[in-house]
Amino acid sequence: MLEEKNDNLHEADGKSGIGLNDSSPDDAIETSISETTTENETSLPESEVENIEAEEADHQEALDAITNSNAEESEDETLKERHAIPMQDYDTFSLDALVDELKRLVNTDKVMSVKDHIEEIKKSFSLQFNHLIEEKREEFNASNQDPNEEFQYHSPLKSKFDEYYNIFREKRNTHFKHLQTNLKLNLENRLAIVEELKELINPQENIKDTLKHFNELRERWKNAGAIPKDKYNHVWNNYHFHVENFYDYLHLDREARDLDFKYNLEQKQKIIARVEELANETDISKAFRELQDLHRIWKEDIGPVSKEHRDTIWNKFSELTKKIHDKRELLFESQRANEQQNLEIKKEIIATIEVLATEKVGSHSQWLVQIQKVEALRNEFFAAGKVPAEVNEQTWAAFKTAVRNFNSFKNSFYKDIKKDQNDNLNKKMALVAKAKELQESTDFSATTPIMKQIQEEWKQIGHVPKKYSDKIWKEFKDACNHYFDKLKEHKSEENSDEVAAFDNKKAYLDTLREFQLIGDHKTDLDAIKAHIETWKGFGKVPFSRRHIEGKFNKILDALFEKLSLSKKDTEMMRFSNRIDSLSESNDTRKLDNEKIFIMRKIEEVQNEIFQLENNIQFFTNTKNAKKENSIVLEVRKNIAIHKESLEVWKDKLKQLRNLNQQQ
Repeated sequence: MLEEKNDNLHEADGKSGIGLNDSSPDDAIETSISETTTENETSLPESEVENIEAEEADHQEALDAITNSNAEESEDETLKERHAIPMQDYDTFSLDALVDELKRLVNTDKVMSVKDHIEEIKKSFSLQFNHLIEEKREEFNASNQDPNEEFQYHSPLKSKFDEYYNIFREKRNTHFKHLQTNLKLNLENRLAIVEELKELINPQENIKDTLKHFNELRERWKNAGAIPKDKYNHVWNNYHFHVENFYDYLHLDREARDLDFKYNLEQKQKIIARVEELANETDISKAFRELQDLHRIWKEDIGPVSKEHRDTIWNKFSELTKKIHDKRELLFESQRANEQQNLEIKKEIIATIEVLATEKVGSHSQWLVQIQKVEALRNEFFAAGKVPAEVNEQTWAAFKTAVRNFNSFKNSFYKDIKKDQNDNLNKKMALVAKAKELQESTDFSATTPIMKQIQEEWKQIGHVPKKYSDKIWKEFKDACNHYFDKLKEHKSEENSDEVAAFDNKKAYLDTLREFQLIGDHKTDLDAIKAHIETWKGFGKVPFSRRHIEGKFNKILDALFEKLSLSKKDTEMMRFSNRIDSLSESNDTRKLDNEKIFIMRKIEEVQNEIFQLENNIQFFTNTKNAKKENSIVLEVRKNIAIHKESLEVWKDKLKQLRNLNQQQ
């Protein structure tokens, strides 16, 4: 019969050759149904037989799904509460989030209700953490210079995870130990009840006493507790077999039996009505969980119905069960479609990382961009969700390989960078040594340009290894600062001398203004030269007060005019005074500029003379060349003036060159 067949209650209604004997429960279950047919029966076509067999297989698959779940939850009732805790996609969680979720679940009282969740968390955490360890090891191998140093990585997050997981494992082991003891005792009690139930089939006993005993056994059965799930179907089927045997084969009070059958039928009809409502429930998972409970009640709490209703009511119940089961399978197919979509997303991410592992970039800033891209792709990979279980390991391995190849590619770049940084370190250490060597120098005019030059060289040298960067920069900066602080002190001392020189020159100007020529050319010239030497002897004045030199030169110009010196002599004396001033101030830049200026002037005057001489040549070739006109005479006069000027400029250049040779 379909009900008994699908419920593993083979011949439980006693339809086919079951006698009132004391056969064991196993023997009773294995009793076969008569397969005889009437003469008028015709065999079905093979295709229809296959369709019927397939349909029955589908029904059996739906019923087995319910039975297996109930068997598992019957063994440990705390498993029922796992449905109240949503199973999240832990692959999308970060390591921190996984630890927080583990901590929350471990603190629940029902350890077995969260065991599947915790195992999923453990799997996701292990995958991510192992990937992190591989990355850290590769970074270590790329940067470590000591072959004897072993890789070590300590993660406080991993320590927390292990701590919480060990708490769960201890709770689970304690629970299992207690559960196994109870399961064994409960199994023995239920088997004893079945044995007593078998003994009830005895026509010699008083029917009322037998019925009372039967009800006591049913009550004991309800309270007997959980048994191992691998014994669940076997023990329950034996129990139901003997219960139905008791109803069908003992001469019970027909009225009491019919009332019991009627009550059981009503209860099962109520269950069917509820399952019809569940068939329209939008939350398929919720409907299936309630269907499990209804199957448990149908099987464990409600007794048999009369034979005339057994097939009908069971077929109705199993059809509705299959309908909900089919909807659940559609939900699973939808989930599998999502997993397949997630797989495609992860494949694209892996392919993108593989491309990044071949793109050559030539600077640290560009590599930072590449690293950020891979980190973003890594987060997308974990956020993409589950993939089909059969390709999960393969997908994860491909992802790890892609990331590992990228890291190797990146590390090869930084190995080259590290070599360059070590070269830069050697260059900067040489500059540090040079700066330290010069920091005590007092030859400021020679040392200052060198110190400025090595500072410029330092700027041009690239990065050094980070662990040395601060140290060598401090050494270099301290040496440079030490030298320039000394230079600053020296200049401060010089400034005080310059102020004194200014005061002396200012006072001397008043004396010089009172000076009068006596009329003797040689004596007056020697006196002017003496004033010039005295003025030079006072030394340099502060740059901001250099205007006093101009006042001195104006007084000299007035004296030279009274002395009636030639223009050349006057110009050369002025020039000598100016050049001596620049020389004493060590202003090489202005001396060089002066030299360049004089050379340009010489070239200009020479060009002018050349042009004027060409003009003279033009006029001498005319008809009136024997008698020069006023224009020609003017040109010759200009040529003479320019030649005199040229001699002055040449003397100035000669004086400058002699000064350079003396220096």
